[in-house]
Amino acid sequence: MSKLSATAFLAQRVSSINAMSELCEVTGADVQEVAKAIGMDSRIGSKFLQASVGFGGSCFQKDILNLVYISKSLGLNEVADYWEQVIIMNNHQRTRFARKIINTLYDTVSGKKIAFLGWAFKKDTNDTREAAAIYVADILMDEQAKIHAYDPKVTANQMQANLNYLNTRSVEENAKLLTTEQDPYQAVKGAHAIAVLTEWDEFKTYDWQKIYDSMTKPAFVFDGRNILDKTKLETIGFQVKAIGK
Repeated sequence: MSKLSATAFLAQRVSSINAMSELCEVTGADVQEVAKAIGMDSRIGSKFLQASVGFGGSCFQKDILNLVYISKSLGLNEVADYWEQVIIMNNHQRTRFARKIINTLYDTVSGKKIAFLGWAFKKDTNDTREAAAIYVADILMDEQAKIHAYDPKVTANQMQANLNYLNTRSVEENAKLLTTEQDPYQAVKGAHAIAVLTEWDEFKTYDWQKIYDSMTKPAFVFDGRNILDKTKLETIGFQVKAIGK
């Protein structure tokens, strides 16, 4: 019970700041400034307040769903509903990110090239269990977007297996709509938009002027991890959409 509770509390913090990120976008606030402010409160603390496209990995969702199952099996429906909302919010954040890409690209991504930077659920790993990139790609591919994905550690077979596991399209269609690139500059070449799905440090060091010059204009960047310098990219000419800003 302690293990399930600890996982649930951490996931709850992520979903809480992600819920605030949507409110920040609408009101004009900056979710990173909000997170910094509330993190200075010793009763809250600063950890697990990084707004993003959503959490992934094996533990958060699995443990929360176990907690929901235990609660329901004991007739504690209100408790189950409370913790299930953490998962609902996480799913909403992934869907919201994908829909923002579609809406920003003039309500259609059919036939458009969308470059994914990152596929793993977090940096410095090849673990893709419940990775946000899988679900964002799935929504965009339903709209016939052409995804070109680059991740330093995740293989093409792994990416295809992730999508095939969802069973929303045929294996052949997934292979047609998803291309895995070994070179990030090739992934972004000619792209209508870039979506940052994993917080790999190397993404910050790229030659973003070179990337901008190679893309279809207007060039959009959707930063799902808030790791890029939004002001710098906008100075280059990018139109940047960041979580909670």
